[in-house]
Amino acid sequence: MLADERQPFGHKRETVPRAISPSAAKNRLLEAIPHPIRERLLAHGEHISLDFADMLLELDQPIRHVFFPTGGLISLIMPVDSGATLEVGRIGDEGMLGLPLMLGVKVAQLRALVQGPGAAWRIGAAPFCRELERSLALRQILHRYLHLTVWHLRQTAVCAHFHLVNARLARWLLMTGDQVHSDEFYITQEFISSMLGVRRSGVNRAASSLQERKLIRYTRGRLSILDRPALEAAACGCYAEGKAVYAGFLG
Repeated sequence: MLADERQPFGHKRETVPRAISPSAAKNRLLEAIPHPIRERLLAHGEHISLDFADMLLELDQPIRHVFFPTGGLISLIMPVDSGATLEVGRIGDEGMLGLPLMLGVKVAQLRALVQGPGAAWRIGAAPFCRELERSLALRQILHRYLHLTVWHLRQTAVCAHFHLVNARLARWLLMTGDQVHSDEFYITQEFISSMLGVRRSGVNRAASSLQERKLIRYTRGRLSILDRPALEAAACGCYAEGKAVYAGFLG
């Protein structure tokens, strides 16, 4: 059995992200934007901390900022009628939060929760939209990123419907490790259950199976990937496919 380390999922605490040093603060989507455009965007931004359980977007609330993570992990969460939630997307240093603004949508249709602490460039919605109107190159890059995001949503829906929990969990853990750039991270059963849309008992069985095979270790909320190649073999094909698609987009 895995330890039952509960955290208040979706905790809506008011947070004031701390400004931190921008040294070595890289976001791969930002790096793909031509230098003059990127510099204009960052002139309106600040590099801030992202703390675990920070709520960056709330359902049906205005989108006031866009975020380009330079570390950590943001989960995109959809509530369902039963009160449960499901992760429908995730953003690391390969992407951005606030993409609906480029479609003229200014109200959030989901929640954005910091799953892994890190940092991000935060830029106000107004200057971001002004730069979008001004720059064809920026619109082209973000249209490609939008296409990638839609592809990921489609893949997640297929994965949730057709693949077994063990394989989905292995994929999810590998993706988390990739996006936080570490094979060790803090996570709880309750959080995994919410992310996968699976009962905690199912998550416990799947994680226990991976642990018995010595692919992972889980102690007091700290998860370690012990054998990445074997965990990749245990994951569904969505992991390798997704990794290839993102690598192609980011060059």
